[in-house]
Amino acid sequence: MGRAWYWSSRWLPNGWTDALRQLLLFGGAYYVYRIVRGFSDGQANAAYANARDIASLEQSMGLFFEADLQSWLLTNVPWVVDGANWMYVNTHFVITTVFLIWLYLARNASYYWVRNVFMIAMGLALVGYAIYPTAPPRFLSYLGFEDTVAGFVGAEAAGKANVLYNPFAAVPSMHVAFALMIGIPAARIVKPRALRVAWLSYPFIVSFVVVVTANHWWIDAALGALVAAVSAVAATAALARFRPEAWSWRTQTATAEASA
Repeated sequence: MGRAWYWSSRWLPNGWTDALRQLLLFGGAYYVYRIVRGFSDGQANAAYANARDIASLEQSMGLFFEADLQSWLLTNVPWVVDGANWMYVNTHFVITTVFLIWLYLARNASYYWVRNVFMIAMGLALVGYAIYPTAPPRFLSYLGFEDTVAGFVGAEAAGKANVLYNPFAAVPSMHVAFALMIGIPAARIVKPRALRVAWLSYPFIVSFVVVVTANHWWIDAALGALVAAVSAVAATAALARFRPEAWSWRTQTATAEASA
């Protein structure tokens, strides 16, 4: 067993101990998320009231456009909404997870800063979900929204999916926050111009997807971007200063990397 542990750890940047530590961090964050989800499930009335408040705020600003945009796309270019539905269902966790694994294995020096950004952002989001549960636009059909994802995957599949995530976690949009937190670092790491453009475009595509599928208000997307920005600043100004040898942003592999 000891020999197997040793040889299998050789392809890991800092061995199994560090790799398991990272899994525990993200697993712990998910466990806390589940606790918050249990609390939010009992806040349905508040979640709907908060959603109506957001809709009223957007209307007062003259920027309540999501329902009209979705309706126009469904009428004129429905394949765009189909593509958005597919991306919403299939890419968020897959792209995020694959990127983090690749970053850990291939660009380990840059991983720890990105990890810290994620930890801070998820903490901020959980606070937001707990104190301000909000229903997504797709729950407010009287405003003209359609639940296109349920129509795309089927009502039964959509119902099963609701068990796995918090349906009242619209504010902030962590789809947008995650997209920014992997898109910008990836664009700074990769060298081909086409890949840089693709990664820089990714947060804008995700923002479009969550709005046209009626899973988030545009204000949710903006707040998700704010969470990502605040988390990046905090990771740089606080954590990276505390442990610059391990937690600073680095695009090149360090000659001697401190384990986090």
